[in-house]
Amino acid sequence: MQNLICIVCPIGCSVDVDPENMSVTGNRCSRGEVYAREEIRAPKRVVTATVSVTDSEIRRLPVKTSSPCLREKIPALLSDIYKVQISLPVKTGDVIIADWNGEGFDVVAARTYS
Repeated sequence: MQNLICIVCPIGCSVDVDPENMSVTGNRCSRGEVYAREEIRAPKRVVTATVSVTDSEIRRLPVKTSSPCLREKIPALLSDIYKVQISLPVKTGDVIIADWNGEGFDVVAARTYS
C-alpha cells in the first residue's frame, strides 16, 4: 500500500493506493482517484524554469510547460531549457520550445516583457 496526498484540489486528501490491483481509497472525489493511479503508473509534473534573455537588462525569463511532463524526463527537459537564449519582446504564452522531444507539450513564456 502506498500513501499519497492528492494535489488536484485544495482539500489534499490522504489517498491509499494498492499498486498490485490499483485500488484507491481515501479520495473524496473521482479526480483524486485518477490522480492517484496516474501518480503510481507515470507521475507527471508541470515544470517551471527560466531561460536566458540576450541584449536586455532583463536577464532571465520565467517559462513553464504547457502541460505536465513525465517526472523521469524532467532532468533532460531542464537541460534543454537552460540552453535557450531569447531576445525580447515576448508575451505570456509565447512558445519558447515547441513540442519538446515530440512529447506533446510546449515550453511557454510565463511573463510578458517588452
